[in-house]
Amino acid sequence: MPDALINVNGESVQALEILFLTTMITLLPSLVVMMTSFTRFIISFSFLRTAMGTQQTPPNLVLVGMALFLTLFTMSPVFSQIKTEAYDPYIAEEIDQEEFFRRAEVPLKDFMARNTKVNTLEMYCDLAKVEMPDPVNTATVAEQVPLRVLAPAFVTCELQTAFTYGLLLYIPFMLIDIVVSCTLMSMGMIMLPPSMISAPFKLLLFVSLNGWELLFSTLVRTFN
Repeated sequence: MPDALINVNGESVQALEILFLTTMITLLPSLVVMMTSFTRFIISFSFLRTAMGTQQTPPNLVLVGMALFLTLFTMSPVFSQIKTEAYDPYIAEEIDQEEFFRRAEVPLKDFMARNTKVNTLEMYCDLAKVEMPDPVNTATVAEQVPLRVLAPAFVTCELQTAFTYGLLLYIPFMLIDIVVSCTLMSMGMIMLPPSMISAPFKLLLFVSLNGWELLFSTLVRTFN
């Protein structure tokens, strides 16, 4: 205790920095999920696997890995800007921590603003009693709307978009299930599980259309 009181500008500050960094590392997975393109990828992949009826194929580890790599691919311009404008000056001791976080959030807020719907942002601004920027564009939203309002608005839009793509992925596979079920009933094969017969046709459709490449390219192009 005496040492901590004497070395206020030394050890105590360092301890606070370590505590802050530990907290940030703990929250890092949530930040990656909530403030990047990861949510849209992983939900779309989960819907696809359920629609195809392949149970645990691909496994969760593969889906998460694909979502992470596509997230790095789509977010690479944002990360590069953060490194150039915030991380490199901070490592060179040209700016302090406060300035580092202020600069680092600008590219991230710009990305979220470009992928957030106006009506969703208005709802969260109204809930938080924050004035909606006028005019409403990417620059004004990223500059005037705080991160605590922009982040949940962005996540809400990502969930809505991901569920929309999930519905579109479900439709062709659902039609195959309906056709197979009607065919089996007309043939009197009621005891035969329709999923056992429809699974090969679903895989054939997906493989013949080069489904993975089509899905990946479509999802990446949906981001602004």
